[in-house]
Amino acid sequence: MLKILLPTIMLLPVTWLVPHKKLWTTTLMYSLIIALISLSWLKMPAETGWTCLSLYMATDPLSTPLLVLTCWLLPLMILASQNHMAMEPENRQRTYILLLTSLQIFLILAFGATELIMFYVMFEATLIPTLFIITRWGNQTERLNAGTYFLFYTLAGSLPLLVALLLLQNSTGSLSLLTLQHAAISPLSTYADKIWWAGCLIAFLVKMPLYGAHLWLPKAHVEAPIAGSMVLAAVLLKLGGYGMMRMMTSLEPLTKELSYPFIILALWGVLMTGSICLRQTDLKSLIAYSSVSHMGLVAAGILIQTPWGFTGALILMIAHGLTSSALFCLANTNYERTHSRTMILARGMQMALPLMASWWFLASLANLALPPLPNLMGELMILSSLFNWSPWTLALTGTGTLITAGYSLYMFLMTQRGPLPVHMIAINPTHSREHLLITLHMIPLLLLILKPELIWGWTA
Repeated sequence: MLKILLPTIMLLPVTWLVPHKKLWTTTLMYSLIIALISLSWLKMPAETGWTCLSLYMATDPLSTPLLVLTCWLLPLMILASQNHMAMEPENRQRTYILLLTSLQIFLILAFGATELIMFYVMFEATLIPTLFIITRWGNQTERLNAGTYFLFYTLAGSLPLLVALLLLQNSTGSLSLLTLQHAAISPLSTYADKIWWAGCLIAFLVKMPLYGAHLWLPKAHVEAPIAGSMVLAAVLLKLGGYGMMRMMTSLEPLTKELSYPFIILALWGVLMTGSICLRQTDLKSLIAYSSVSHMGLVAAGILIQTPWGFTGALILMIAHGLTSSALFCLANTNYERTHSRTMILARGMQMALPLMASWWFLASLANLALPPLPNLMGELMILSSLFNWSPWTLALTGTGTLITAGYSLYMFLMTQRGPLPVHMIAINPTHSREHLLITLHMIPLLLLILKPELIWGWTA
């Protein structure tokens, strides 16, 4: 565990001490080396499931894919931010990289924690760098409003979790994930127990976000700079799903009936946010709403608590992390050239940048779950486990899948096809940096087709 954590912590002084002209190249190479070393976590020899076990940290088949995704994302964020940070003063550039690195440290500590209180503290700590990134480097004046939404939604959701965890500590005497799964939880019958159950889950459902508590997400995405959008879509939303999977094992007897309203909300959200996507004019807003729709499927898959549901949820989380991050990068390349996120003003880009259009095509197909990709594998497992739970869910999930295909193709056709607008006269050509960035998103996605058991989680 420390072989990744210590180099990441040492990236903080490096960011301040390296000469300015070598700042981006040094931090990029350093973080890329950390990302490559983190791949060694995927080799899991232990029969018990827990590896790299230390006093406070451990990895198991559930947290390993998310840890590797976290490490993989830092170099990509540095690569994506290079262009629009070039005009900023030197100390602001250093602060920006510092915040991204501290975010990675908190996320590694959150996903690797074996104590639930440590997980909770790190879960909250990720708010601070993200808030700074959104409110300081956001694009519009709305960014302060977006930051407030982001902070208060997440805080209001996660305070009941703290109380619930302290109550759990009182009743079982331990909050260690290693022992909690074997603890005898008393049969939960009173109203207070049901409120405790809700307190345990609401924090994660707001973070995911569940439809109804999702208003902070499109705001935060639209206002955040590119690295903020990438880390929010790829890793921070996954904290919610990961936390739910961890807590579910100790909420067992109650979940059967209490989870109905949440499953209904999640599946209804798949339909509603998909429909919202179909009439979006803002490109980043469309990708943000599509994240809510995918996370609705993940929430439903986790809440029915079957091995297939859990596996499908984890696969979809990893696949969606890479896909939506790639889509935000592509939206950013458009924005840097046209300085507009309105799709109708920046269309027909295939005429000007044909290679970028092929990346757009690949990312859109990944978003609508094209057959061999892990996105489809995750969606199919969730769909089949939901159908097994209740055949009526097929009406919602099937329509949701159809709408997903609709808005993914709509996004591609709106941005890439058609005549180039008259006002777009001088567009910069694409840089090899941008192609490398999308390649590093797509290669892991395509390689996971060959060895999907890396992201199967507990059922592997």
